[in-house]
Amino acid sequence: MRRPLVTLAVTSVFFVPLYVALVNVVKPSALIPGAGAIALPIPPTLDNLSAVLTDPTNLFWASLANSVIVTTLSVIALTLLSAMLAHYLARTAGRWGRLITVLLLCGLMIPPQVILVPITQVLRAFGLMTTVQGLVLFNVGYYIPFGVFVFTGFLKGIPADLEEAAAIDGAGRGQAFWRIVFPLLRPATASVLIFLSVWIWNDFLSPLIILGPGQGTTVTTGIYRSLGQYSFDYGGVFALMFLSTLPVLIFYLALQKQFVKGLTGGATKG
Repeated sequence: MRRPLVTLAVTSVFFVPLYVALVNVVKPSALIPGAGAIALPIPPTLDNLSAVLTDPTNLFWASLANSVIVTTLSVIALTLLSAMLAHYLARTAGRWGRLITVLLLCGLMIPPQVILVPITQVLRAFGLMTTVQGLVLFNVGYYIPFGVFVFTGFLKGIPADLEEAAAIDGAGRGQAFWRIVFPLLRPATASVLIFLSVWIWNDFLSPLIILGPGQGTTVTTGIYRSLGQYSFDYGGVFALMFLSTLPVLIFYLALQKQFVKGLTGGATKG
């Protein structure tokens, strides 16, 4: 009897914030403050969504475009570079391989807030501060250790005999990797794509500092900009949060099967 009660209590903890966010999307803003935040949306309305989508400032559309560009470029670069570096580490047992592994481990242990200030100084020195390129480079540099360790675990489960057979047939190391090994990494690739896409899409501090308030807005910083100091459109904020979540949710659902395979495969390979 205790186990179902505990399960119900834990489920409620996670469900209540989701419920509040969803019901307030279709609730008039005047009914949201105070205890009205948890009330049912009677009557429901689509005015909040319509107001966000037709906002003359184009805050949502501009934020969405920037987030799509930053996330897409970052994730593509991270996936390709992580896979190549992981292949090198998985097939190399020398001193350089161990040294790179230790450096990557150090990268995993450092929170981004610690290195954000020196990173901004480096980007400013190269003229990349307040640019999308600078934010993409920061994402690639910070998140590449995660991608490498995910790919490395899968690559250790792929026999090296496949690459040796390809080399006998005349294929180079690069050809063997891209034509034979990389297609076998689809579950790992899906895991890397989903995790990194969610992290980069939801990142708030890095775009706020690197892009700056005048050079571009992502979906997270767009929500921050929509908050007024003296006036507050609760319905509009909830609608903006809902619309900002949809792209990454659709992306996850599209790769869900490969993602599950990636998690279960990573647990049995190493």
